[in-house]
Parts: sequence; structure tokens; C-alpha cells
Amino acid sequence: MTKGNLAIVLHAHLPYVRSEEPGSLEEDWFFQALVECYLPLLETLEEASRSNDQAPKITIGLSPTLLSLLEDEVLKNRFKQWVEVRLEVLSSLQTDNIKAALHLTDHLNFQLESWNRCQGDLIGRFDKLQTTEVIDILTCAATHGYLPLLREQSEAVRAQLKTAVREHKRLFTNSPLGIWLPECAYYEGLDKIMAEADLRYAVLDGHGLLNADPRPRYGLYAPICTKNGVAFFGRDSESTLPVWSARDGYPGNPNYREFHRDLGWDLSIEKLKKIGINEKRPLGIKLFKISSKHTPLENKQQYDPQAAQESLEKDAEHYLKERKNQLLKLEKSMKIEPLLIAPFDAELFGHWWFEGPKFLSQLFIKSKKEGIKLITLKESLQLKTQIQLCDPSPSSWGQGGFHNYWLDESNAWIVHQWSKAGGEMVRICSEGIKQESNIKIIKQAARELLLSQSSDWSFILKAGTTTALARERINLHIKRFWMLINTINDKEIIENKVLEKIEKEDCLFPLISPIDWKKKI
Repeated sequence: MTKGNLAIVLHAHLPYVRSEEPGSLEEDWFFQALVECYLPLLETLEEASRSNDQAPKITIGLSPTLLSLLEDEVLKNRFKQWVEVRLEVLSSLQTDNIKAALHLTDHLNFQLESWNRCQGDLIGRFDKLQTTEVIDILTCAATHGYLPLLREQSEAVRAQLKTAVREHKRLFTNSPLGIWLPECAYYEGLDKIMAEADLRYAVLDGHGLLNADPRPRYGLYAPICTKNGVAFFGRDSESTLPVWSARDGYPGNPNYREFHRDLGWDLSIEKLKKIGINEKRPLGIKLFKISSKHTPLENKQQYDPQAAQESLEKDAEHYLKERKNQLLKLEKSMKIEPLLIAPFDAELFGHWWFEGPKFLSQLFIKSKKEGIKLITLKESLQLKTQIQLCDPSPSSWGQGGFHNYWLDESNAWIVHQWSKAGGEMVRICSEGIKQESNIKIIKQAARELLLSQSSDWSFILKAGTTTALARERINLHIKRFWMLINTINDKEIIENKVLEKIEKEDCLFPLISPIDWKKKI
């Protein structure tokens, strides 16, 4: 066995995309992630855990908004029909690409069977994997708020964390000890608020550790700890780039499935309307392979599942050999066992990179042979190794390495909205709710404030993709927040039916507590 360990860390997250109306674009995001990522990931972990020859270990963050979607009964009841529509489309195709169509049909049927076996209880399956120590589940900020941009009111940051921890405790057997900081974003003093929420470790981008004070003796290859008792791990780019990058890494292999060529773009609007979709958009039906980096979408070749599987086995073996060589070099210069941290968005595995879950499966199968020990972050902290005391540097894993992707001319206007609304929330909660009838209203206002703070919408505005949707979501939650707050301040009256509509649509975080926004005396 090679001296040293490899920690694979996945961050599973979707914004709160629940809609009372079926067939929305946002709902498609969730259901595609279910069949392409979350269900295959669970199957991969469960299958590996049943094998005597494998020792699967990963750390996975499950965001509270994603968990809200996973437990939502309305969405659960729609999922089966969503899959069946895609199966119907596949069965009606007249295409030469029969092999790919049959493979996708088998995949969808398998995921539907997996869903039916657990009656849609994916949270229970994740919980079982944690209790058997196959995975370590991290929490996240409640709505994936970009914490450095909320720091004007420390109470806003505290509410993001405490709401998340409370939600995690409600849904899982074990309380969370670790957190996936949204976008790996850190600022000075955040560790104190984390400690107050009983959160003891997180992952930062590499420069968050490399620029720490003092500079860590072992760089990225060992955790550091702050004076407030919170440990931080640093992302190792050598371990992540080959898996993350479609340009320079494995996902760009010509044999793998092409993400951007989707039948939803190829079908006529008339055919889409027949299945209840009134606009051109991805269906999650992809039948072509990458072919080459320079091949136009319309000229992509047919997907061959067998060729993809053969590439997977080679890529997984290559990845592990490279990690082995990396650890062998590190152990020569370190007095402790080196630790490689490889964090990724979970949705990379299956959604963006269709073969991703099977790649993980190959890692579990081949890791023992290659002498690579997989470990969770929690387990690594339980090793009897001294940890250096350091203060991490402000950082994120976004473009530029700091906060500029979430704070530029496209999205900076949101920060003022958060600040104004957050200040009013802190004021009201600090003064106390005088009327019992207002308790329900302030709780819903808290939900709307949290939902407006999702970093996803800022990211979309910067990326320039579904910007209209992002603006609509932000403005909707801010509008609802002030409507509710003005009712408490006796500036307007909200009708019961309006309040009930808002509560029905934004029905997450049942244990939300306005006390989290109260100023400390």
C-alpha cells in the first residue's frame, strides 16, 4: 500500500427549483440530475460497498436546497411520468443509432427501478451509507449563499449555517461535522461562525491554504486548523484537473457521450408540444459521442457504450497510477502521510460527464490493486497526526480565485438588496415579534430572504445563460420578503390566500428559526 491517502469530495447541489406547475425548465434540471447523477451515484456506492474486494470511501456534501427537493412529495409524484415520457420518445425514434438508444433506454429503466425500490427515498439511502461509514455527509449553507458577500451582517451568515445544520439533523441520523462552503468561498472570521454552528472542517481552493498565515509546512497535502478549532483542507489541482476538465482531462475522450447534442434541440417544436414541452430545450436524451474536440455538433458520431466502457477502464487506471506516483514523490519530503484532496461538483459525475459514476466505480475496483487508500475527510482528521495552526486566506474556487465572479457589473446590484433586506431582518428579529400572528409571517420572510441569497442566480447572471430566469427568481423572493416584512411593520396587509400561496410554493426548512438573525448582546 502506498504511503498516503486520497480523499474524493463531491458537492451535490441544486438551487430550490420547485414549481407548482409541472414541466418547468427548473424541474427538468432536477429530474435530469436524478437519473444521470444522484441515482447512479447511489447505485455505484451501494454496489461497491457489497463487494469484499472494494473499499469505497467518499465525502459528499448534500445542500439543504437539494435535500428539500429530494423529500418533496409533489416532485416525487411527477418523476415517474417524466422518465416515462423520455422512454416513450426513445421507443418512437426512427434512427440508425439503435445501440445508443437502447443503452439509454436500459439506463432510464434501471434508474426508475432503483427509484421504485426505495420509493423515492434517496435521503434514506444516503443516510444508510453514512451509518455504514461508506460516506461522510457534509452540509452546506442553507441556500448556497455566497458567504463573503453576506458578511455585512454576521447574523445573515450565521442564519445560513444554523438553518443548514438544523435541517441536516432533521433528515439524517448523524449531525454534520463538516460543511461544503458554497463555491469554497472563505473570508477572515468565518471559522468563528462555523465553530458556533458546531462545524469543524471544510475544503478550500488551493490558494486558500497556500496563502495562509503562517504558510503551511506541508502545503496542500495536510489539513490546517484555526485557533477557533476549525480544520481546512486544500484542493489539489493535480488530482482534480484530469477529472474536471473536458478540454485537458478524461471527460473530453472522443468515445464519451456528447453533452451538448440533445434530442430536445433536434426535434421540431411540433413534436415537442406533443410531449407537453412548448419550447426547445434539453430533454436529457443524448445519443452521440464527442468524436473530437473540433467536430461540429451536427456531425457528431454515434455513441458506442462498449467503446466508452473500455476508455473508462483505461482512464481510471491512469488516474490511480498518477496519484500513486504523486504520493510516492510526496512521502520523500514529508514526515507525515500525504493527503490528496480531490473535490468536484457531484453533478460532473453523470450529468456533465455521463460516464462519471462508472469512472468512480472503476476507481473503487482498481484502487486496492494500485495501492491507493481512499479516505473521508472525517477519517483523515481522526488519524493521530499533529495539525499546524494557521489562518486561511480569503479565497474561492471560482474564476480568478476570489469573489469577482459573484461580484461584477452583471450581478453586484444583488448585494445591496441582500444588505438592505438582511439589515431589516436582523432589526425585527432582535427587537422581537410582538404579535403571535406574525410568527408565521416572519418565518416565511426568513425563507424568502435565504432563497434570494442563492449564489446560483449570481453565477447565472455572470455566465450569461438563463439570465431572465435568474433575475426573475431573485426579484420574486425579494418582493415576497418585503411584502411579508411590510405586513409585520403594519405598512400593508397580506391576504391569507396570498400567504398560503407563498407558503405552498416555498415550503422548505420547516424548522426555520428567526432567532438565528437576532443580534448577540
